[in-house]
Amino acid sequence: MTEAARTLESHGWWLASRASGVVALILVTVSVMIGLAMAGKVLRVPGLSRKLMAIHEQTALAGLIAISVHAITLLGDPFLDPGVAGVTVPFAMDFETFFTGLGVIAAYLALLLGLSYYARRRIGTKTWRKAHKATVLVYVLGLVHALGAGTDTSAVWFRWWVMATTPIVGGLFVHRVLEGRAKAKAKAAPKPAKTAPKPAMESA
Repeated sequence: MTEAARTLESHGWWLASRASGVVALILVTVSVMIGLAMAGKVLRVPGLSRKLMAIHEQTALAGLIAISVHAITLLGDPFLDPGVAGVTVPFAMDFETFFTGLGVIAAYLALLLGLSYYARRRIGTKTWRKAHKATVLVYVLGLVHALGAGTDTSAVWFRWWVMATTPIVGGLFVHRVLEGRAKAKAKAAPKPAKTAPKPAMESA
């Protein structure tokens, strides 16, 4: 066996977990961006909402798959050797315990919120919409996890990605909050009383 083959064999699981983790973060970021844009009604183009909804759903599901691959392939890493508990129980892994714990929590939250879309009729659309607002936490926890436990934080492309996407997500989130408050305020405002029409003056 060549040196390159031995290196690939010993690092292959780690490389696969690293790559799937990066893909998961990108997909979650895109999905959250689209979700916030739709919720805040930033893009009001006829026919665009359906296309955005399809992309939002597909990127969310693809993100869940990438997160699963990220955890499963990490089990094969002979250096970290996290064990099943390490990738399923928050703060159980010895490596970067705090940041890996946040990653596990983000994974569970992404799974819960992502699959809740298909159960929204049972739990009620109103309840689902309220719970779905927490999807931004998946992005925040995932980003903190990547920054604290990831090995690509020093890469130039990763820094540019974070600097380019974080302000967009933050701006869309603030816009959504303000939009929601404005709607709630308008809904709570008392409606002006309707005045009865004045009778027409009779001709002499």
